[in-house]
Amino acid sequence: MNLNRSKPTLLIMAAGMGSRYGTLKQFDDFGPAGETILDYSIYDAIAAGFGKVVFVIRAESLPTLRALYEEKLAHKIEVRYAIQDSDLRKFGIKHDVLRIKPWGTGHAVLSAFEHVNEPFAVINADDFYGRDAFQKMADFLRTKISNMHMGMIGFRLANTLSDHGSVSRGVCSVSPRGNLEAIVERTKIYYKERDGNRDIAYKENDTEQFLDADTQVSMNFWGFTPKIFKVALDLFTVFVEQNLEHPNAEFFIPSVADYMIRNSLADFEVVGTSAKWFGVTYKEDKIIVQRSIQELVETGVYPRYLF
Repeated sequence: MNLNRSKPTLLIMAAGMGSRYGTLKQFDDFGPAGETILDYSIYDAIAAGFGKVVFVIRAESLPTLRALYEEKLAHKIEVRYAIQDSDLRKFGIKHDVLRIKPWGTGHAVLSAFEHVNEPFAVINADDFYGRDAFQKMADFLRTKISNMHMGMIGFRLANTLSDHGSVSRGVCSVSPRGNLEAIVERTKIYYKERDGNRDIAYKENDTEQFLDADTQVSMNFWGFTPKIFKVALDLFTVFVEQNLEHPNAEFFIPSVADYMIRNSLADFEVVGTSAKWFGVTYKEDKIIVQRSIQELVETGVYPRYLF
């Protein structure tokens, strides 16, 4: 497969429900002129040279997305919309499964298969990844990606935590060559005062353990070629068959990456970034994110009005 590397695509997963946050935080305002976190991601992507953005959304969010982005992104970047819903027939899966929410991040990526024919990045709509992360990914997609060598932005763990409660993070094992070996989802990572220091802890089987601040973690910022669609579809078909009676089961991107690594279908380079991740896992995080963005505006990293 010949890959057109000149203008990679950004796939934005925006179909989540934001259950812990309490609202659709994708559309909440965080910037000084009412910008969403998503606005900053798109701005950084355009600056880094991405040529197309694909929003993966629920059907009921389509009017909101069109109102927010059709005009402001005109002549700046190509825009597409992909619907993530419970209709699996478009994937050749004939089962009708009653579900309240979509099937997870792997399902979100699959939902965009008709819109992507070039190397592409995948992000969450409600995470602030930072300019450096987008530039690093864009450079990787243009110069290094292949069907056998894909990538993931690795964030420093200490740059991704919340002061208001525990978080889930994909803790990465990285080979000496810089490739991903495994991701272990730690569901309760938190700050812990210990011996006068602010350490980072997590619990496993009710036992408290500690992580180094420089540990690489995944924040769902992936770099793929369209090869991922075929692999993910094969795995998703099996996953649906196995979970017909489990309405909350979710099909995750790391499961696809892990399968590809274990079966020598591709390796994944962990592309490090100095960027600080901002997130809104809890409502109390919002004011911190707003202040952090305001500081970036005041120091000239971003203009007061993005678009």
